Amino acid sequence: MFNLKWIRKPIFWLKHKLSRNQFLIVAGVLVGLTAGMASVILKTIVHYLHRSFTIDLPYNSDRYLVYFLPLIGLVLSVFITHQFFKGKDGRGIVNILNDIAVRSSLVDKTKMYSQIITSGITVGLGGSAGLESPIAVTGSAIGSNFGRIYGLNYKDRTLLLAAGASAGIAGAFNAPVTGIMFAAEVLLAGIGITEFIPLIIASVCGALCTKIIFNENILFHFKSLQHFNYWNVPFYVLLGIFCGLLSMYYASMALRIEHMFLRFKTQPYQRALVGGLLLIGLYFLFPPLMGEGYESVKKLANDEAISVFASSWLGTKLPSSVLIITLFIGIIGLIKVFATSITIFGGGNGGNFAPSLFVGAYVGYFFSSMFNLLGLERQLPVSNFTLVGMAGILSGVMYAPLTGIFLIAEVTGGYELMIPLMIVSVSAYLITRSVHKHSMDNRLMAEKGEIFTDDRDRNLLTSIKMAEFIDSSQETLAPTDSLADLIRIFRINKQERFAVIDDQQILKGIITFDMVRDDVFSNAQPETVLISDHMISPAAVININESLPQIMNKFDSTKSWHLPVVENKVFKGFISKSAILNSYRKQLIIHSGN
Repeated sequence: MFNLKWIRKPIFWLKHKLSRNQFLIVAGVLVGLTAGMASVILKTIVHYLHRSFTIDLPYNSDRYLVYFLPLIGLVLSVFITHQFFKGKDGRGIVNILNDIAVRSSLVDKTKMYSQIITSGITVGLGGSAGLESPIAVTGSAIGSNFGRIYGLNYKDRTLLLAAGASAGIAGAFNAPVTGIMFAAEVLLAGIGITEFIPLIIASVCGALCTKIIFNENILFHFKSLQHFNYWNVPFYVLLGIFCGLLSMYYASMALRIEHMFLRFKTQPYQRALVGGLLLIGLYFLFPPLMGEGYESVKKLANDEAISVFASSWLGTKLPSSVLIITLFIGIIGLIKVFATSITIFGGGNGGNFAPSLFVGAYVGYFFSSMFNLLGLERQLPVSNFTLVGMAGILSGVMYAPLTGIFLIAEVTGGYELMIPLMIVSVSAYLITRSVHKHSMDNRLMAEKGEIFTDDRDRNLLTSIKMAEFIDSSQETLAPTDSLADLIRIFRINKQERFAVIDDQQILKGIITFDMVRDDVFSNAQPETVLISDHMISPAAVININESLPQIMNKFDSTKSWHLPVVENKVFKGFISKSAILNSYRKQLIIHSGN
């Protein structure tokens, strides 16, 4: 195996010679360049695979064979995941958020390359998903493992994790500001990290990698724009509302398809087969659904929808009227979520970042074209609405309005559309956020308390492990024990509370010394007084699987300071509220950097 000591040794030397902030800057450069190169490698693989098999082919019988490639991609992705990565694909940004909250920002080493392999195969062979999520996961793994190797603390490790993701996103779009916004909105929400210099440096390095290596026809870049006209503001407001509603539709359909594929949870190859066959049917009718779809997005932005329509089977059967083409574009925008969800839940690797941009472009084109067909006195600029729609759906699906705003501003080479971008992105985000507090990818884990949210107290409690607070060393009593047994134990260790359990260790109640104080100091014979006569049910019982936020709610509602912990009714020990609060204070210091 290649020995990396010659690389690590000078970096360790720098760590000891430089201040913390200086070393983080150096680390930001190294992580940014590495994540940027990972982005270059993945985008290059997918670009040339996709172009070799699916782009610019005439519509004829030979093209039918192309539609089977996604099936092969899903099967290969499943095979590689199970044979080489033990079935742990670690897909999606939500798993990185879980690593931040639950695993102290320690990301599995295999994610530094597994995402490139599986997503490259999935999307390169036509899977209808995006590469930005795998790129962000790869960059996060690079940043996290850099911090682990060089012994950085949780706070600095999290910062480098975000820097890696930022560099990956920046490299994917040649948009450094977008990378920073993505990391700040999606990964660092609620953590309270303020040192963004390494993040900025890493993002710039990631963008430079693609800027230097790629030529422009590979990059996601637009130049065909019209000047912003303030008379169109009401239409942008309507587009924002439309994008918000469609974002909720996107999330709802994705969750339904995920539920549909759960029946194949233990049958990964059957799942891939079903998913691949469904994709074949969709691609036959709507070829633009294949892959990331950025080529067709560029055509829409340049008002070349007729070429998108002509590449399909329907394009050979239906007249090429403006209305037919517009309806065709609208239908593709609606069913993209099906193709993407089938690809992801069918066993492929990819994310919803690119698909949300795809849907937004098609929605923006459809929206503006339909209004233009009404014969308005002032025609809407289709290119502008196509691009602004991309930011709207991205904001509504990913809950990242700043990312959507700055992404489109950067890839269009200016800030001409800043006002409509703000209107549409914020409108879509507010509509979806008013219905669901968390995005569709994060919703389940956020509700379980397994990822950080904008609730800072809950975040800190989530990062504390309950197991370390369970005191299982205390003496217990049986219901048939006497008061004399309690007095004997109390004389030895001054224990104040006792769990009363049966022969199977099942919790029956609790008893404290205060409950029997009168009997202890009376003339009663302690051997004749049974524990069962004085024990009471606890104010609340904590299940060992409950999260700390749930536990703190029980402490607050019962006004208790000590509660018993059980697992399947078996007593495990007591947990103290004061111990949790002390640990909370320590976590508050760590997260605030004081």
